[in-house]
Amino acid sequence: MIRSELVLKIAEAHPDLQPNEVELIVSTFFDEISKRLAADGRVELRGFGAFSTRARDARTGRNPRTGEVVEVEAKRVPYFKPGKEMRARLNV
Repeated sequence: MIRSELVLKIAEAHPDLQPNEVELIVSTFFDEISKRLAADGRVELRGFGAFSTRARDARTGRNPRTGEVVEVEAKRVPYFKPGKEMRARLNV
């Protein structure tokens, strides 16, 4: 599902909301998750899962085209851990 499909689903489920209001809700939701993760926080949605970040150490990599050695900087990457209910739904 892509973002626009999510907006349409929510709009169908709540006909009392205007499409621009639904778009604002979805944008705010994703923006707040992103801000919290950028602040090195964690976002937990009960029954769905938890978003967090994990640290990746600096390492030496290779350019797959040329085989040239490349230094890859340390970075934080997003991580999602599904909740118990989500895992149960996926493994029915």
